[in-house]
Amino acid sequence: MKNNIIQEKSFDFAIRIVNLYKYLKEDKKEYVLSKQLLRSGTSIGANIEEGIGGQSKKDFIAKLQISLKETRETHYWLRLLKATDYLTENETKNILTECEDIRNILTAILKSAKANS
Repeated sequence: MKNNIIQEKSFDFAIRIVNLYKYLKEDKKEYVLSKQLLRSGTSIGANIEEGIGGQSKKDFIAKLQISLKETRETHYWLRLLKATDYLTENETKNILTECEDIRNILTAILKSAKANS
């Protein structure tokens, strides 16, 4: 099986989200926003996996569109956690960039998949 960059990036991102959730819950005692972040941030990769295993091109596109929406939501929660001082600029800089990279890759994949269907 060849390497799939979006699978790898979304899995690594989910690991970072889980670790960030644990930090927010244990160290910052933040339970509501962090749970939203956990749900959307881990959903990205789960939907990519479902799309790759989809039964059709249409199913693939639908699942990746959901992943793209979840990426946008995750980006929102990260920005909100930063704006409300649960996270610092330094704590969010790299993870926000990683989220944006995933969004850009998903956008390119969807554009290509739609053009080829």
